Amino acid sequence: MRTITLEEHFATPKFMDGPGSELKERALKFGGRASKLLEQLYDVGDKRIAEMDAARIDMQILSITSPGTEQLETAEAVAVARETNDYLAEAMRSHPERFGGFAALPTADPEAAAAELERTIRDCGFKGAVINGHVNGRYLDDKFFWPIFERAEALHAPIYLHPTPPPKPVIEASYSGFAPIVTEMFAGPGWGWHIETALHALRIILGGTFDRYPGLQLVVGHMGETLPFMLQRVDMMPVAMTKLNRPISYYLRENIHYTFSGFNFTPAFLNLFLEVGVDRIMFSADYPYASMVQARAFLDQLPVSTADRERIAHGNAERLFGI
Repeated sequence: MRTITLEEHFATPKFMDGPGSELKERALKFGGRASKLLEQLYDVGDKRIAEMDAARIDMQILSITSPGTEQLETAEAVAVARETNDYLAEAMRSHPERFGGFAALPTADPEAAAAELERTIRDCGFKGAVINGHVNGRYLDDKFFWPIFERAEALHAPIYLHPTPPPKPVIEASYSGFAPIVTEMFAGPGWGWHIETALHALRIILGGTFDRYPGLQLVVGHMGETLPFMLQRVDMMPVAMTKLNRPISYYLRENIHYTFSGFNFTPAFLNLFLEVGVDRIMFSADYPYASMVQARAFLDQLPVSTADRERIAHGNAERLFGI
């Protein structure tokens, strides 16, 4: 069974000395597993491929690790995005059967971001783009960012909406008051990342983005970032109230796709499966932050038919990204 994973991260040394410096500092401070994380992020060659082979992963679609470019000022974002994408393009050329790519975009400059998206897809064979959450506190429902969505729809290029920490005022209001490490995890991978991403996806819907660009497709990870559990509840905001063309649940089933990415939890999977159907679910590991071996073992034991497992493992990704 072919396997394709979609939320798989890398970094360049230059990126980690710039936007990723906080992550690098923490890794060096704690050592051990954290130090190995840096090595795994940097590697887009033989060692990564050996780990993929050991886990029976055939292909990774790579994206720059969080925080990406979204918290950078415009000029730096433009430079970092291009440098990062060129680095990834070289890795893809060296291993075309094993690596694909999602482009980093200078989202602070939507016209430049749209141009970079087109360049990476037309010239480098990228499959879409990754956007790491809000842009310095500004969300993508703002029509300022719609040139990115317009180009993505025209190129049939899905956008992976990846988590980032909430804006600092939200962290201070909702997540502070605990030991620093608790606040960091509470606002991040222990809770806040996922609520933040769900909120962002709902803002994109409520802003009318999919009514304006009905062909646009987003991808969210972590078994839906809590959205499947709330999928029916959000329709308490009816069309008469939202002024959208469709109920909110329609867009969650027709314009958004969902991956595992580190959420190897059967009850959460079953909720997602029942709410959106198998054709919207795709395999991911969230490497190197989570184990490829454990992700593959989870895929193999899912309580689904062989045909559905094939769709999740590779078929849905092949169809959505033209792999």
